[in-house]
Amino acid sequence: MTDPQEGHAALVRSLDERGLLTPEWRAVWERTPRQAYLPEQVWRQDPDRCRPVTTAEERGALVSSDKPVVTQVDDGAADGPGVATSSNSMPSMVARMLGLLDVRDGQQVLEIGTATGHVAGLLSARLGDDRVTSVEIDASLAAHAERYLSAAGYRPRLVVADGEHGCPAGAPYDRIIATCALRHVPYALVQQLRPGGVLVAPRMGDFWCGALVRLTADEATADEDGTASGSFAGSAAYMPMRSHRGTTGVTPDTSSPRSRSTEVLPQETLTLGFALYAGARLPDVTLIEGRTEGSQGTDPRVWVHDSRGSGAIADADGTVTEFGECSLWGDVEAVWREWDELDRPTDADMGLTVTKTSERVWVRRPTGVMYPVE
Repeated sequence: MTDPQEGHAALVRSLDERGLLTPEWRAVWERTPRQAYLPEQVWRQDPDRCRPVTTAEERGALVSSDKPVVTQVDDGAADGPGVATSSNSMPSMVARMLGLLDVRDGQQVLEIGTATGHVAGLLSARLGDDRVTSVEIDASLAAHAERYLSAAGYRPRLVVADGEHGCPAGAPYDRIIATCALRHVPYALVQQLRPGGVLVAPRMGDFWCGALVRLTADEATADEDGTASGSFAGSAAYMPMRSHRGTTGVTPDTSSPRSRSTEVLPQETLTLGFALYAGARLPDVTLIEGRTEGSQGTDPRVWVHDSRGSGAIADADGTVTEFGECSLWGDVEAVWREWDELDRPTDADMGLTVTKTSERVWVRRPTGVMYPVE
């Protein structure tokens, strides 16, 4: 059986050795074990659904690993399909986000998505609980988090509300961190940042993969509303904010398949840089990664579809099968050529600007190539 203290020490040591912790944050992590913020029942995320963890040995190994621990399925409903709806996040991702947040002594921080309260506990240990506000839409999760935080000696401001609106009562904030994925950055959060304040959030997209973004708020002028702008900072996979959950979409019409060849192979589309670029250029298109059995093992395959009923399947041998009225893979090919002509920008070359009326993805500089996100 994994000893909880030894497991936690090993996890923190691993985060430190990977360069994810400053000395200040290492000290905070050492005295803020995730085990103290977990309910009795937790789940492991399997490919098809969440599976309850039933033994102390399995629980100990999971808690001390660099993996998310699912703490709620199906929004708490009984006999659901087993879809994860809340978790204690992957420790390395939390450490990355807190590093990007770059908190300083005396700053006020707002967290969107309290969940178990672990991140609020880390922030309270670092800054003092009077400097931390956390918003959670699920009252039962918020109540559990309050108990865990109180047991650890912390009483940050906990608010039951939709994180889409932030927490105006505590504004302005020096830092805002979202521990749930956002389809767009709510302008209310930008409004609640001080000029020069930083927002770190996972921004989800339908085109393959989501990414962390780090935005800095500018200072509003008398005749203009404030904006926030900054770069993407690597991939991120988080459960979406409840008000930002997607829809099931339209099932493509497969009655008249059309086959052709392509020079844009599916593996060429599975980079974060292209996913961010294509997600902005093709906001109505969803791309999903898959695998097929090939002569050399498993080969990449991607599915794309849009809300109008068009779709396509692209295989590693260059074969494309399209459905519906539109040549959807043709749209992907055109955008891929644009991206290629821009010297294939990576996620580090790209960023986001949020205004009161729009959200724009840019390449290499905020005044460079920009596309509105619908």
